[in-house]
Amino acid sequence: MDADEIRALEPELMRYLGWFDDCFSRTETREYLAVYIRGQLSDLGEKSCEPIALAAGVPPRNLQEFLAAYKWDEDRARDRLQQLVVRDDAGPNAIGIFDETSDVKQGDKTPGVQRQWCGTAGKTENCIVTVHLAYATGDFHCLLDGDLFLPESWSADRDRCRAAGIPDDVVYRPKWKIALELLDRARGNGVVFDWLTFDEGYGGKPEFLRELAGRRQTFVAEVPTTFTGWIREPRVTERPFRRARGRGRKTPRVVAGSRPAISVENMLNYSPELRDQAWVRYRVKDGEKGPMVWEVKHTLITVKDEKGLPGMRLHLVVARNALNPREIKYFASNAAEKTPVQTLLLVAFSRWRVERCFEDQKQEVGLDQWEGRRWLGLKRHLIITSISYLFLTRARKKLREKKPRPDGVPGAYRGSGVGAELVASRRPRHSTHRRGRQEDPTLATTAGRSPQGAHPTNTQETAENGHLPERSHSL
Repeated sequence: MDADEIRALEPELMRYLGWFDDCFSRTETREYLAVYIRGQLSDLGEKSCEPIALAAGVPPRNLQEFLAAYKWDEDRARDRLQQLVVRDDAGPNAIGIFDETSDVKQGDKTPGVQRQWCGTAGKTENCIVTVHLAYATGDFHCLLDGDLFLPESWSADRDRCRAAGIPDDVVYRPKWKIALELLDRARGNGVVFDWLTFDEGYGGKPEFLRELAGRRQTFVAEVPTTFTGWIREPRVTERPFRRARGRGRKTPRVVAGSRPAISVENMLNYSPELRDQAWVRYRVKDGEKGPMVWEVKHTLITVKDEKGLPGMRLHLVVARNALNPREIKYFASNAAEKTPVQTLLLVAFSRWRVERCFEDQKQEVGLDQWEGRRWLGLKRHLIITSISYLFLTRARKKLREKKPRPDGVPGAYRGSGVGAELVASRRPRHSTHRRGRQEDPTLATTAGRSPQGAHPTNTQETAENGHLPERSHSL
């Protein structure tokens, strides 16, 4: 936003920030929140403490201390953010998305910094990693929460942690455990997620999936090719069995001679239920470069529980990129057995929403421009940046509603710019193993409304190169 737009929104911004007044016991401290957020919303080239302070005419040291040392309740501010989203922005078919982002840092003083995989750089770098929870419904999305991933090397060196202001009770936690903490906090503030989705870094952790199921939380998880289970659930016996010598076999146990659990990759290649199933094409969404088309197979599988016995019954969705058949994704979901494949796909391919949040927060409000050496400063920066982004998202939504398209007709996706429509192909892509197989009618016909208003629609033709026709009959 430029200076004129910020000035025009000033009354609305002050009303918005008024909801956070009780997070501060001193008026002087509270005023720095407005200074920091105005700087993040401005058109400054750099949005770290010093340029924001200089542009506002306050001492940079004061703004740095506001983040890292002044006394105010940042936890209440985070809770208030989530409560405002529940009150004003919540909607049906809400999707929660776990993901992480990383920022390259110099030196070894920044809390949590070390050489580790950096998604931003696409390689191993000296960086910090933060885990986040996003919320999406309709054309609205925002970040609800975020927390620092503290590497084991840091956790084991408590002197180094104390030098960075990291409390003794903040220790190494796997990223999936951080994600669970974010989920529990949001639900404690009244946030309801109809769905959760996340990449294979989280979906590949069976304990994480069991924890979500134990919370009665529906999810669609991308899983790695090594994720194992059974298509045909093996029998379990309670019958004791003892050899002439040695210990008897444990009970309950899978019946001897049962087929072992195999990877989802091997299910696709060797199990008749998937190998011989026809591929069905879906246009998952319209991206900036055109329609994204994936070919899909679907079945139900059983995965192991913590004792190695048959546990959860999950949907398995195999999606192959129509333009690049070597790109195959696997998704597992604990949704109700009759949930349409279209719905599972729409949730599975909703992770672009959190990626958009990261992109916007870094480019627009300076998520990646924090410069400090104190853990509390980083924590507060993440919270304030989410507060700024929520205001920015709401302001942009109002501007879109005021500005009609050139033809005066509202956009097909309520002005969001990118659709989330699913379109089932009229013809399946037949398997090379069984060319005469007929299309499963449940996968290629309209099957009720999917989250966020998406609705599958038959098209007249499907090009062999993976592109669907530009014209969509559903529009």
